[in-house]
Amino acid sequence: MLIGSQTWEFRNKPVIIGAATVVGPEEGEGPLASDFDFTYDNLEINEKTWEKAERKLLEHAASLALVHANISKDELSFFIGGDLMNQIISATFAARQLMTPYIGIFGACSTSMESLALASFIVDAGGANYVLAGTASHNCTAEKQFRYPTEYGSQKPPTAQYTVTGAGCGVVTSTGSGPRVTHATIGKIQDLGVTDPFNMGAAMAPAAADTIVTHFKDTGRSPADYDLIVTGDLATVGHEIVSDLLKRDGVDMNLTEFKDCGLMVYDLENQPFVIAGGSGCGCSAVVTYGHILKKLKNKELRRVLIVATGALLSPLSFQQGESIPCIAHGVVLESE
Repeated sequence: MLIGSQTWEFRNKPVIIGAATVVGPEEGEGPLASDFDFTYDNLEINEKTWEKAERKLLEHAASLALVHANISKDELSFFIGGDLMNQIISATFAARQLMTPYIGIFGACSTSMESLALASFIVDAGGANYVLAGTASHNCTAEKQFRYPTEYGSQKPPTAQYTVTGAGCGVVTSTGSGPRVTHATIGKIQDLGVTDPFNMGAAMAPAAADTIVTHFKDTGRSPADYDLIVTGDLATVGHEIVSDLLKRDGVDMNLTEFKDCGLMVYDLENQPFVIAGGSGCGCSAVVTYGHILKKLKNKELRRVLIVATGALLSPLSFQQGESIPCIAHGVVLESE
């Protein structure tokens, strides 16, 4: 049901009965390496193109999530997914293999929580038995489409982020064992005029702040009600900005642990090539379905708010001088 202006409260508390994460070599050398289900040792993922490699990541994560949920793909009611590629081809082509009713979405890097929110809403309303939510990204496909091909070797500014090579999927249903989805706050577009595609953190920070503030207003909660609040992929620049924005709005984030998936997935000191930190659809997906779900299952965390952020630009809009509209969607996960 709707509470406040933008938040769904799931009265039946859908459960994530199975999830999986698959990552590339750089992510497999980061601080969360042990939380991922499978790590490829090459960026090609044994495919002929970067785009096919990204699709393979999502197909692999989807198949492992079904195994962990102990169901077959024929039992799925829907697959909800998207990615950063034009016409969301990674998710669409993965859906072609799944042969499951498919809802394709585009939320850029917010897709992980957008798909999970929609999957939970459908299950909570009795519209499906099992829904698979998932997304993926690949460093080389994102560089090729939005910036410069990796072969070009372009120098990047200190605000730039490194797109995560990885995929994360979760199976949502009404009953079973696993972390529960209790709320979802759907964000509004925020655009403060940033036009630099190498400064996604600054562009997305206002959207994250707006969704977090709205979530507290709609639910009547505060940061103290959460063991962890994590943003999607603001990295060093954006995480500092969102902290300042929340402080301006009277939200004291010192009352809880406040992190960012883009800062969690890599070791910035020992992996300097990531510059400001991680980004991409796979960033919040692999951190959520890998690291955070494991801590919820082990009761190390009780209640978590995950706010995934997305920059809704395209290569064409950037070339035409458009500013970057951004979005953030929040989902609350609780241990059983």
